[in-house]
Amino acid sequence: MKEINIGAAGFVYENINELSDIDKNLMEAAIEATKKSYAPYSGFKVGAALLMEDDSIITGNNQENAAYPSGMCAERVAIWKAGSSFPNKKVIKIAITAISSNKIVDKPVGPCGACRQTLLEYEINQAKDVEVIFMGQIGKVVKANSISSLLPFSFDSSYL
Repeated sequence: MKEINIGAAGFVYENINELSDIDKNLMEAAIEATKKSYAPYSGFKVGAALLMEDDSIITGNNQENAAYPSGMCAERVAIWKAGSSFPNKKVIKIAITAISSNKIVDKPVGPCGACRQTLLEYEINQAKDVEVIFMGQIGKVVKANSISSLLPFSFDSSYL
């Protein structure tokens, strides 16, 4: 038997103001996207913003539905919008944030497992890492160099 250690590495910033101008602008686009979320059931609004290789920004937000789990996460809304509208453009970064009508979200909110898997497929297909930046409503911001670093032992098309 051989033990291996696979973990996620990243950077933690005290707040959004410590980010580079590019990253701060992308996070502000994600914050703005939360305002268009449809979350009448959970009150938990998530926004995502993708920085594309041509410096354009594509946003998405969570869309709930009374027939759970028919809703969709912000990250998948954004990446599928990018894939369907701009299939030949690479994604450089994704910023994610969340607010809640029930409490202050004061810790970073990373993508759920389904979103990590979906984002990973785009990262693999474009053969270029996608930086991930995430935060809550206030407080610390986490930045990872790739989607794959957030999903060790991942499943991909090479198994099919």
